[in-house]
Amino acid sequence: MRRPDETPPATVPAGEPWSKTRRKAEMAALRALGETLVGFDPAKLPELGLPEQLVEAIVAARRMTKHGARRRQLHYVGKLMRGVEPEAIEALKLLLRERR
Repeated sequence: MRRPDETPPATVPAGEPWSKTRRKAEMAALRALGETLVGFDPAKLPELGLPEQLVEAIVAARRMTKHGARRRQLHYVGKLMRGVEPEAIEALKLLLRERR
């Protein structure tokens, strides 16, 4: 177990598999990014260069009002985001930071 004062490793060495904790943290980060995109203007989503299926899932999540349904949809958005190239995700994060 890591002590609170320890810093996590910056990168995973090549050829070494990611730990379950690291994978879960990455998925949670993608889910959080997806939640940010749900709050984004739906007319501007196609301009971001995201896959059409992901844009449709984001728009569907905006319409959901029940907590459980919205949570499941956000998990689905996160799952779809795992299929997007990492470079596109980083560019998207940078774009969202600039717009704040």
